[in-house]
Amino acid sequence: MVEHEKPGFDAAAVLASAGLGRRIVQLAPKEAFFSQGDPADSVFYLQEGRAKVTVVATSGKEGTIMLLAAGDFVGEEALATMPGFRLATATATTACTALRISREEMIHAMHEGHSFSDLFLKFLLERSIRVQADLVDQLFNSSEKRLARILLLMAEFGKPGEPEQYIPRISQETLAEMVGTTRSRVSFFMNRFRKLGFIEYNKRIKVHKSLLNAVLLDQMSVRKSE
Repeated sequence: MVEHEKPGFDAAAVLASAGLGRRIVQLAPKEAFFSQGDPADSVFYLQEGRAKVTVVATSGKEGTIMLLAAGDFVGEEALATMPGFRLATATATTACTALRISREEMIHAMHEGHSFSDLFLKFLLERSIRVQADLVDQLFNSSEKRLARILLLMAEFGKPGEPEQYIPRISQETLAEMVGTTRSRVSFFMNRFRKLGFIEYNKRIKVHKSLLNAVLLDQMSVRKSE
């Protein structure tokens, strides 16, 4: 028997507005959606803004593991069969507007609307591919090439829009955490990228398409010692 989507179900409307089990929240820069160790009781859909996901080790060292943009979900671990606690912290890096969806409402929406469950499954598959690509990047690429890839992802190259974009403000310390190197190495590579015309930066960083071309053509210098 083929199940059909319930009449009148609109996936876009569910993600755009508040309702039963859904609440729109506004976050200022550096404000947390949730923190590591909090109960995993909801999923957030980022409508506007940028955010990051970080983890803190028992030693107290913090690492940035993911950057988020409008259209991303975060906190999907709440949908586990036995919901537990947050394994990471999600924090706004710019002013954000997000839809907080309770675990129960998220499950209900996925059951009621195939368009919604298809959208969410597509997102999960894309995130899984991204995580695998991040792992390959860490294992096989130089820190210079890893930095270039992060800048390109933040500029959203490969997506519709302007071919050259300013990326959200991000510190070199955060970039170093994501690359897996030191701040001094990030500073060295950023200066090199600027001299080569791959980026411009004063208070904000503008990424040029030439950086993408350099990565695709494997023209980044490889330092085996890194």
